Amino acid sequence: MNIPTKYSASNVESKWYNYWMEHNYFHSVPDEREPYTIVIPPPNVTGVLHMGHMLNNTIQDVLIRRARLQGKNACWVPGTDHASIATEAKVAAKLKTQGIDKNDLTREEFLKHAWDWTEEYGGVILEQLKKLGCSCDWDRTKFTMDDDMSEAVIKVFVDLYNKGLIYRGYRMVNWDPEAKTTLSDEEVIHIEQQGLLYYLEYKIEGSDEKLTIATTRPETIFGDTAICINPNDERFVHLKGKKAIVPICGRVIPIIEDEYVDVEFGTGCLKVTPAHDENDKVLGDKHNLEVVDIFNEDATLNSYGLHYKGQDRFVVRKAVAKELEVAGIIVKTENHINKVGTSERTKAIIEPRLSDQWFLKMEDLAKPALDAVLKNGDVKLFPKKFENTYRHWMENIRDWNISRQLRWGQQIPAFYYGDGKEDFVVAETIESALELAKEKANNQELTTSDLRQDSDALDTWFSSWLWPMSVFDGIRNPENEEIKYYYPTNDLVTGPDILFFWVARMIVAGYEYKDQRPFENVYLTGLVRDKQRRKMSKSLGNSPDALKLIEDYGADGVRVGLLLSAAAGNDLMFDEELCNQGKGFANKIWNAFRLVQGWEIKDIDQPESSKIAIDWYEQKFQNALVEIEDHYSKYRLSDALMSMYKLIWDDFCSWLLEMIKPAYQQPIDKRTYASVISIFENNLRILHPFMPFLTEEIWQHITDREPQDALIVAQYPKIEAFDSKLISDFEIVKDIVSGIRTIRKEKNIAFKDSIELKVLNNENFEAKYDSIISKMGHVSEMSSVTQTVEGALTFRVLSNEYFIPMEGSIDVEAEIVKLTEELKYTEGFLKSVQGKLKNERFVNNAPEQVVASERKKEADALAKIETIKASLSSLQ
Repeated sequence: MNIPTKYSASNVESKWYNYWMEHNYFHSVPDEREPYTIVIPPPNVTGVLHMGHMLNNTIQDVLIRRARLQGKNACWVPGTDHASIATEAKVAAKLKTQGIDKNDLTREEFLKHAWDWTEEYGGVILEQLKKLGCSCDWDRTKFTMDDDMSEAVIKVFVDLYNKGLIYRGYRMVNWDPEAKTTLSDEEVIHIEQQGLLYYLEYKIEGSDEKLTIATTRPETIFGDTAICINPNDERFVHLKGKKAIVPICGRVIPIIEDEYVDVEFGTGCLKVTPAHDENDKVLGDKHNLEVVDIFNEDATLNSYGLHYKGQDRFVVRKAVAKELEVAGIIVKTENHINKVGTSERTKAIIEPRLSDQWFLKMEDLAKPALDAVLKNGDVKLFPKKFENTYRHWMENIRDWNISRQLRWGQQIPAFYYGDGKEDFVVAETIESALELAKEKANNQELTTSDLRQDSDALDTWFSSWLWPMSVFDGIRNPENEEIKYYYPTNDLVTGPDILFFWVARMIVAGYEYKDQRPFENVYLTGLVRDKQRRKMSKSLGNSPDALKLIEDYGADGVRVGLLLSAAAGNDLMFDEELCNQGKGFANKIWNAFRLVQGWEIKDIDQPESSKIAIDWYEQKFQNALVEIEDHYSKYRLSDALMSMYKLIWDDFCSWLLEMIKPAYQQPIDKRTYASVISIFENNLRILHPFMPFLTEEIWQHITDREPQDALIVAQYPKIEAFDSKLISDFEIVKDIVSGIRTIRKEKNIAFKDSIELKVLNNENFEAKYDSIISKMGHVSEMSSVTQTVEGALTFRVLSNEYFIPMEGSIDVEAEIVKLTEELKYTEGFLKSVQGKLKNERFVNNAPEQVVASERKKEADALAKIETIKASLSSLQ
């Protein structure tokens, strides 16, 4: 069989991915096998592949490929999320370039553009995942705006409304003035920002008196409807019952009293702006204050802003401060660090705003989900440390604002039949709504044209929280074959940043609609950072092009590079050099295969050394398999990969192949060759989940295979009992061979020149390994001695002493001079180390690891001195 001299990742990857697709290996249907199910965290339909996706989906593919090899019915459901805010922003931006304002379009017209955009650009990321080798069941690809998915969302909304869990409320909400929509509390990121605290003077009506208030937002004075003082603050007793005049706008407002005011903060006088601060709204409701909303939906000022009407809030802040300063109203300013809420999606600074919105009561819904993780362990988080974060969110849960002032998304199924706030019904279809409206309004004359559907869309998370059920049609058809077979799913792989947004809410929905967990294990990956620990971002220019990495290092190289740097649950310090290491690993395995395939095979006796070497590697493989399975059980995939890396690079390539390799231009015996091919195949089986392309390529080169014999559906090795003594004995063999190699290197003795080895066997080490030592050290004669050998170089392994006679091989006199100098230097080094260790102040005050390091230096120096003295003794 013609095997290329170099491994060409690009040719191999397209060839085998097409082969896997052609033979439908990724597709799953319910059968008698045990199911293993993963649902992909649906990336935004607008998205392109970035490093976070690469890590997350590599991990999922490792898990799904392993399950497939284990004989399970592996089903990995892919799909995308409609991402209301992000997609609507992109569509609006595209329309803008065509001179179209989205607000000039009807809902239907805008949605036509949104669907056109989605069909043109959406799903690019799924095609990119194929380049990475992701073995998703592409026939099952879902989109959160598919008709059946949307039906499920609407069905759940109606059900929760009918259960009294969804309600419409006039509340202070988080308003994103850029996206022009509300956000849930969880979508607001609080950041510290340096600002100013402005001290302003308000005149007291009917007198020359003034009072001073402190505010970080002077532009909101136009919405002031009271000044509040603490009734227990003796400084302001004289102000009780009086009124103040708001600067610039001249509004006369009452001075009210409430213990809410902190007498220690600012001046002890608080300006109350009920329309623009949640705490002020509570005060306003309590004291029946007027509510004056001064902002438009884009956070420009409305007519209440007087001559600042139409200007942006931050422009007005500076302008108002200037006007107040000129008027002598600003007493002073101070630097002030403020926590400011920002939109997770658009990064805009959030504006508190009063608005009619739809809310979902969460307190009772959250209880089963809280217990599932923290009490009965039905759902396990990896790493466990995230349980505290989960507990904090779920124990402090607030009602979920589920409405968004957007067009792209599932439209809220509330239908208004009159002008009153309560003149609405909730139903899955307009026909059902009409029947309900006729009954509620007591008006049989109503028609569908009298109904007006709520214009808001549902929060994107309100569709994706149903994902593990809705992808199997478990909401619309709760007893269908697929939901009963595939649900609950097994593993979820996602980022800790959406632990509450998505993971917790899916658990809530799972218990509400299936009375079951949606998945058993949640593996939370870390964030991908650069070598300097900075988060990867376009603005920093530190985020590599994912597809370029695949082009440069091969998909397998990138997968290995990502996972070598990804410790479970910790942030990943990505270094492109690790992808190069992954590529190097692929080349190492390829070259090992070429070496084996290049051997001539003959029906000759099997050497004893090959028999022992194969026995050893098979035991070593089983030992590694136990270790690897333990790592898998703890989702320590990086550690599992590192165990394989060491097994294949060190034990297989560096030791086994060297031990069984036939002499130059000599054949290998049939039995050894068959064993090494079997071993190679087992190596490929365990490595396949991590490096699917390379392993399938080699697997198919080994022998002609039928489609049902492809590696992707081969059988994973089973754990069997192994001989741990043979493994530990072999570590001694390795040390002996390394000792011989060190002397050969130091004394420039070519490997083609054979040497003698004499053993002072105090450990009674088994002679059966002599054939291995002889071959690996090119030892012509190996014999036991009962005393030190004169004129030989020596090394120790455990308490055994090994001698290599040196007559004629080296200049004895020169070697004695060299060893004497080395002894003198090492004794001097030992003296300095022991000097430190005799210093009580050093031993008592230095860090424990520093003292331990010095003690190790002392022990190493003592051992080296002993070895040098023994070598000198044998030469003199």
